Amino acid sequence: MRSCHDLHTHSTASDGSLTPGELVRKAAAAGVAALALTDHDTVEGLAEAARAAVGAGIALINGIEISVTWNRCTVHIVGLGIDPDHPGLLAGLRGLRDYRDRRAEEIGDRLHKAGIPGALEGARRFAGDGLVSRTHFAHFLAETGRAKNVQDVFKRYLVRNKPGHVPGDWASLAEAVGWILDAGGQAVVAHPARYDMTATKLRSMLGEFRELGGTGIEVVSGSHSLDDYQVMARLAADMKFLASAGSDYHGPNNFRIELGHLPSLPASCTPIWHDWPDRRAA
Repeated sequence: MRSCHDLHTHSTASDGSLTPGELVRKAAAAGVAALALTDHDTVEGLAEAARAAVGAGIALINGIEISVTWNRCTVHIVGLGIDPDHPGLLAGLRGLRDYRDRRAEEIGDRLHKAGIPGALEGARRFAGDGLVSRTHFAHFLAETGRAKNVQDVFKRYLVRNKPGHVPGDWASLAEAVGWILDAGGQAVVAHPARYDMTATKLRSMLGEFRELGGTGIEVVSGSHSLDDYQVMARLAADMKFLASAGSDYHGPNNFRIELGHLPSLPASCTPIWHDWPDRRAA
């Protein structure tokens, strides 16, 4: 069976390739009943998405994906059901936006020193009015023939020990969870199987996350394998987390699972939406 909830997606407000409205309409046409727009470190796309959801007959959950540095690892925390106008959340996101701007300039400088001029300008062209991310640099480098595709760019230029790598200096775990909770949302660890952590380290991070008020983990994710679904389901049950599901969809040319094709959660899971009121999910 397929899930009717997709609680992790991206638009042109961050590093997706569809506008918020296009994303909502495509999800509705694909049979998604409840969609969360969770752009990286910004809520700028939510107003457009909400307008589109009214006409498309789909429930929109206001979301965010916040970048976190934990024990020198980058972790992503999804917020679901947030108030996008909450002052504390917006103040925290402004700080992350400022850091993203500085990081983009440093990535551009490092690539220039490596013999690749114009990378920052090229990334900004792909970003449009949205924030500049590594994905936009990757699109520029692929376009200019520096690599065969976006995935190859990351391997050759944008990860640790490569010329365009800049270590993350994001929000703390406590800050991210606090912003989400203060904004009335639920905090979820995105794609936990994707992180380069030992099982012990992952449990340590999740334990701290739970103590801070974190609610759930993504069990079914576009970044997870079929085996990961079962491992994460057992972990959710063992640590008493609710289970979330999200495709991490970025657009027609950059997805692991197509909208509307996300598998259902394993039967042992308690879905994060199990007690949501009708206003947040169909």
